[in-house]
Amino acid sequence: MTSTNTTTTSRTRETWTGRRQLGVRGPETSALGIGTWAIGGPWDFDGRPAGWGDVDDATSIRALHVAVDGGARLFDTADCYGAGHSERVLGRAIEQLPASVRDEILVATKFGNVTDEKTRSGGGKDVSPEYIRRACQASLRRLRTETIDVYQLHDGASSTTEAEAVIATLEGLVDDGLIRWYGTSVDAVEVIDAFARAPHSVTVQTQANVFGRTDAVLAAGQRGGLAVLARSPLAMGLLAGTYDLERRPAAGDVRLVAPWWDYFDEDMMPVWLDRLATVRGLLTTDGGSLVQGSLRYLWGLDDLLIPIPGVRTPAQAAENVGALALGPLPHDVVQEVDRLLADSPERR
Repeated sequence: MTSTNTTTTSRTRETWTGRRQLGVRGPETSALGIGTWAIGGPWDFDGRPAGWGDVDDATSIRALHVAVDGGARLFDTADCYGAGHSERVLGRAIEQLPASVRDEILVATKFGNVTDEKTRSGGGKDVSPEYIRRACQASLRRLRTETIDVYQLHDGASSTTEAEAVIATLEGLVDDGLIRWYGTSVDAVEVIDAFARAPHSVTVQTQANVFGRTDAVLAAGQRGGLAVLARSPLAMGLLAGTYDLERRPAAGDVRLVAPWWDYFDEDMMPVWLDRLATVRGLLTTDGGSLVQGSLRYLWGLDDLLIPIPGVRTPAQAAENVGALALGPLPHDVVQEVDRLLADSPERR
């Protein structure tokens, strides 16, 4: 595991550049990416809310521009976020940048979850070659680009055989010039290993934050030479420090209904808040906010990790990218956080 290697210079603040390699085959980019699920607006998937509430597109674009101004060069989205709306807003935001800056931006989007732009709803998975190609063309249109930098499997393949079938289609898209690289947001180890053997694979996306991660996924990324995009690096906002038992996400927010986390469930939120209180001082020990300390923790944990926190406002974007000037937390602080949170069920 790279997280036990204390000699790697990219995790020392003295040599910190704010840059990381996008896997052994990919380009260099910013050590912080920006997630765009939250700017997609309301939509439904499998019959339940899947958005983060109402959005203002002008505010979203300003937030993305603030992130760029602060050094972010990697943006993560998906064709299903807002049933395509997130991609459209991101495409508009990038189009407004100077050409010299646009050339530095990498966009990673995803496919596999079936949605309908007109009804802003979706359900089910499809990773057939025909569907992947249609989805790619639709994402290109919404993003206002001719080539997708990193095209990621969102869902729909869980075995080596299924992954290899998807990879064959992705290689065809590379040959056609429609995508440059690809990756997987399915973090089953057998899927990661299949992608790692593929010639244009550069990333695996998995949940990783102060509360936990899946070590087998980090090991698979290390073994396969893949960058690890850390989704939910702020525990869906709980690590921002602005939520408590009296202030939870509003009704209709995906964070209250999705089965993948329980940070805001009435019975579990007090437990997570207690865990946060245990390490809050460590995360802010040498300057920076709680948000920034949570991102810096991930940089100090593993050289592969590129956190991709979501943003909805310019203030959130500024706080996130402000962590780039601070660099990773000291290794002894990271170790102490891990010791204090060793009982977390998300440490697997």
